Amino acid sequence: MYSIVVEHIYLLVIVTLISVLQNAFFALKVEKEGNCQNIPTSAFERVCCANRNCMDAYPTFLAVMWCAGLCLNQAPAAFAGIIYLVVRQKYFVGYMGQTSQSTPGYMFGKRILSFLFMMCIVGIFNYLLVYYYGSDYKEYVETITGAASALLLIP
Repeated sequence: MYSIVVEHIYLLVIVTLISVLQNAFFALKVEKEGNCQNIPTSAFERVCCANRNCMDAYPTFLAVMWCAGLCLNQAPAAFAGIIYLVVRQKYFVGYMGQTSQSTPGYMFGKRILSFLFMMCIVGIFNYLLVYYYGSDYKEYVETITGAASALLLIP
């Protein structure tokens, strides 16, 4: 029984563990910048702000990724999760430079979160259709979301 459950969530687990490693990397950057000087500098402030912004969006990312993966399909949800982590890395690095360099990463991240949110809504709607009307459109929706996840790569 456990292998059946793990079969449906292992990609989501991998993306979650990668995101934990990324959070540890961000924390190490903040610690390293803080230990360089006793007086807070603008670079330290930027790193702290970038870390705080990433941590503010982290629970939302995890919630919609897991909901999309469980309600609809784990493969597109995990793919969108990996793309989100790459975009978050770009945002973090861009924020350490100039604040304007982080804007593309922020906007792209919002687009990925919107895609994951729509996957959640469609998965829940499909469940309700199955429960109340006996119509299962999950295969069709999985095909569409699998194709649409590739569109996330378009800037």
